Amino acid sequence: MTTTKRSRVTLADVARQARVDPSVVSRVINGDSRLVIKAETRERVLATIRELNYHPNAAARSLRTAQSGTFGLLIPDFTNPIYAEIIKGAEQEATEHGSLLLAGTAFDDRPERYVEMLASGRVEGLLLAANRLPTDAVQAMLGTGRSIVSVNQRIRGIEHAILADDERASKIAVQHFVGLGHERIAHLRGPADSDTARRRLNGFRRAMRTAGFPADQDLIVGTDYTTDAGAAALRELMTRRPRPTAVLVANVAAAVGALSAARELDVRVPDDLSVVAIHDIPLAANLWPPLTTVRMPLGEMGRAGVRALVGDPGPAEVVVVRDPTELIERESTAPPPRRRR
Repeated sequence: MTTTKRSRVTLADVARQARVDPSVVSRVINGDSRLVIKAETRERVLATIRELNYHPNAAARSLRTAQSGTFGLLIPDFTNPIYAEIIKGAEQEATEHGSLLLAGTAFDDRPERYVEMLASGRVEGLLLAANRLPTDAVQAMLGTGRSIVSVNQRIRGIEHAILADDERASKIAVQHFVGLGHERIAHLRGPADSDTARRRLNGFRRAMRTAGFPADQDLIVGTDYTTDAGAAALRELMTRRPRPTAVLVANVAAAVGALSAARELDVRVPDDLSVVAIHDIPLAANLWPPLTTVRMPLGEMGRAGVRALVGDPGPAEVVVVRDPTELIERESTAPPPRRRR
């Protein structure tokens, strides 16, 4: 039995059927704003592309333009669920620009591989959401001349950053606690070397001062964004006397650990302790009790990062994506015990 291999539709085939020069087809596909043709001609080219199911040859395009059509995104790890939202937004934006997004983790054992990918042109630009790469590796990446944008945090040496309004998120949480009648409010912070953790801590302190309450240093504990760190921090916090009646947790992963430790210590949430976490993910609504959160624009940050790469960021710029930053009230917060009595 003989099988016939279907021949690939070429740009020349499209041009022939649309009755235009191949260069016109190419410029229509690439969205060349300098191309001047009649609207009906452009529509005829696009209709022919759809009819013939033509797909540009990405390999040939990369040879002509010295562009791979691929962007990279490095995150600390895949276990933190907030990065799924950033990846989703970045991938959607890349797809809309006809590009491909490759996501990976920033392993400390061989950071030079990312330098190699940039230098070889396998990726046109890089989004960095990981702040624990060695400084010399970041400098080597910048030395390739490729566009690099940090997402969700400032990274030393990278001048273009896409950030959320972390201070505002802390302010929203503190205002929620104060509105419920809480005064002794604690904060489970993130890593000391994390830009996001510092901004959330600054926002917490400023919001407490605005509310007329001291930000008691004894009520600021925590070392990391992990579940284990959240559990350890909550255990430490519950040794304070008097105990706090509310706690702002720097992220959802740490909040999961904090809720687990609260059950272990027979601390009832929200009867004894109200809990709010920064970031909102589907998991938060399915915890027990369902977790009150401050929703952050994770997907929009991913989109803005890709737009910055596509636009070839030049001068130093920090873009703060503020919306949506909003309280999602669930069952982990309530008035303090004395107020309920």
